[in-house]
Amino acid sequence: MTDLATRARTLLDLHTAPEILTLTNVWDVVSATVVAGTPGVRALATASHSIAATFGYADGENIPLELHLDMVGRIVAAVDVPVTMDLEAGYGDAGEATRRAIEVGVVGGNLEDQMKPLDDAVAAVEAVLRAGRDAGIDFVLNARTDAFVKAGADADRSAVLTEAVTRGKAFLEAGAPVVFVPGVVAREEIAALAEAFGPRKLTVISVPGKSLPASELQELGVARVSTGPFTQRVALTALQDAVTAMVGGGTLPADTRPLN
Repeated sequence: MTDLATRARTLLDLHTAPEILTLTNVWDVVSATVVAGTPGVRALATASHSIAATFGYADGENIPLELHLDMVGRIVAAVDVPVTMDLEAGYGDAGEATRRAIEVGVVGGNLEDQMKPLDDAVAAVEAVLRAGRDAGIDFVLNARTDAFVKAGADADRSAVLTEAVTRGKAFLEAGAPVVFVPGVVAREEIAALAEAFGPRKLTVISVPGKSLPASELQELGVARVSTGPFTQRVALTALQDAVTAMVGGGTLPADTRPLN
């Protein structure tokens, strides 16, 4: 698939299919080619946190957008599946950031609301979607609300859920095809969000040791589950474990595969 419109439509269709879309977040070309070459993988997502860490930057738009886009463009060029990018909060101009992402071949993206005033957050969603229309594609915006990730440990969970529903519905009404609610892992809260947004409108992140299996998320009506920075941490955990074994007098794992 070389046509952007085709890739965008494919990515959108994957979100509305009965089967949940499982997206493994990647951070460089080799991680992208390994994931894309794995049977069953139908699309890729980039992880801004992981790309920033690769270049020595902290998460949160500290990596320059030019450098961020350069890596994402390299990923897009190396694979044959649709790629969605983590746009963070839009680098001060969500529409322009989206336009530049589309120029390097991206057909979808996450956009954080950072709990800004709702009118401002909706305007950013509209700007992203407008950039997609201007480019002639159905840009698959995964409109993110930070209601849960920014809630304090002692926050009223019912109130947080209500805020997430309010923001998510506003993003859907503005035209976003799906809403991303990171930080939600409890079955009851996921079920409530899925019911409030409608079938195949909710996306979540898989948190090691806390999240429901993808098969159960599918039963709850979730459209998509991604992995964020956790896949890079899986890789780094394996690296540290191998180093520990070597330093302790052992060898590298016998089941190591030549994936690069």
